[in-house]
Amino acid sequence: MKNSTPASIENIKEKQLIFFKDFKTQDVKIRIQHLKKLKRVLEEREESLFEALYQDLKKPVFESFTSELLMVQKELDLHIKNIKEWAAPKRVSGSLINFPSQDYILSEPYGTVLLISPWNYPFQLAMIPLIGAIAAGNTAVLKPSESAPHTAQIIEEIVSEVFPPEWAIVIQGDEKVGAALLKTQWDYIFYTGSTAVGKIVAKAAAEFLTPTTLELGGKSPCIVDGTAPIQKTARRIVWGKFLNCGQTCIAPDYVLVQKEYKNALVAAMIEEIEKAFGKNAKNSKDYGRIIHQKHFKKLEKDLDKQKLLFGGEKDKDELYFGPTLVEEPALDSSLLVDEIFGPILPVLSYTTESNIDFILTKLKNPLAFYLFSTNRSFINTMIQRYSFGGGVINDAIIHFTNDKLPFGGIGNSGMGAYHGKHSFEVFTHAKPVVKRSFWFDLPQRYAPYPKSLKALKFLLKKI
Repeated sequence: MKNSTPASIENIKEKQLIFFKDFKTQDVKIRIQHLKKLKRVLEEREESLFEALYQDLKKPVFESFTSELLMVQKELDLHIKNIKEWAAPKRVSGSLINFPSQDYILSEPYGTVLLISPWNYPFQLAMIPLIGAIAAGNTAVLKPSESAPHTAQIIEEIVSEVFPPEWAIVIQGDEKVGAALLKTQWDYIFYTGSTAVGKIVAKAAAEFLTPTTLELGGKSPCIVDGTAPIQKTARRIVWGKFLNCGQTCIAPDYVLVQKEYKNALVAAMIEEIEKAFGKNAKNSKDYGRIIHQKHFKKLEKDLDKQKLLFGGEKDKDELYFGPTLVEEPALDSSLLVDEIFGPILPVLSYTTESNIDFILTKLKNPLAFYLFSTNRSFINTMIQRYSFGGGVINDAIIHFTNDKLPFGGIGNSGMGAYHGKHSFEVFTHAKPVVKRSFWFDLPQRYAPYPKSLKALKFLLKKI
């Protein structure tokens, strides 16, 4: 649905609210039926999806499958298999103070949910939250990014084929449509994108005290102490950084390497870049493009007056920006103040842990934290000392692929987490219920209260 007005948005929301209050989303069997239908439609539209992702980002088919479609298919399979168990009432042990009683937790959907997704993984980052919202029993309004219009159109076609609009609907549009959506009161908001826009979403949600999940970004460090194999370290860093042309929220944002191993690591990374994409990455079918001219100009500006270790080639007309390594940028430069979100990798060096601490304290709360080391003591120190959304030792990005791990940020990198069962839980209110019996009452709970607390204290301590 395009060109939505505030009035039409409010109308959509009201229809979804009626649909929800009529308990049309409550039946778990119906939820499963629709998710199975979604799975079938995705299989039918696979080639169209790959073409849309190529049109928007020049994504190679391999990347489109592994980092977009496969992730969504795995999430669907997991929810279809487990919704009944996840949604069932959970019995918990009761308190002796309330004896006898039955205590349990109900998984209650919030209601009408707003989902706002980004352009860098435009299919996966739209569909996985949608799956969680639907599986939990909510209705959903999904706004995909206008910067990936071909993928947004495919998403709208898929959702409209699977769900009635009263249950789930896609609304396309620019930031004005996004602003209009945020003026409406929702029962839950899930946003993925930049920290700057995340603050706007949080402010809008606060007007209605709407619970919110924010999946943002930040300056994700990659620390290399030289004890791990340099060539394999370089290969994994290069893969994690230049996947999707560096436009990944959990890509290594800068490398911080022990000074004596810096030259070896740089040489190894250059070798791995050329192995992956050839001497000229512009000719590689496995290397993508920048999303649009505005972001291209931002990346160009980031390189202004920087010393390059490798790369720097670019073609504005084709939105090609080659893999680039930068030599020790100043800590107050845009490369080390703002999230890069592109194929530029600053390489900094350190000599002591205090050097590391100075930088990591300045660039706190990253979404991801990467550490290449075989030194157990150093690993434990780094992992325990610093706060981050999720971490990987001796690799990059792969924590995102494990649906048993919660994925999310902290502080400037976001709030809340999802994936797998966590996707179901984030869209669910855990509602506690206690059912009492009438055959026994503790008389001391009622007035007139006992004159002495001695016996009561003894009893309460025992239970």
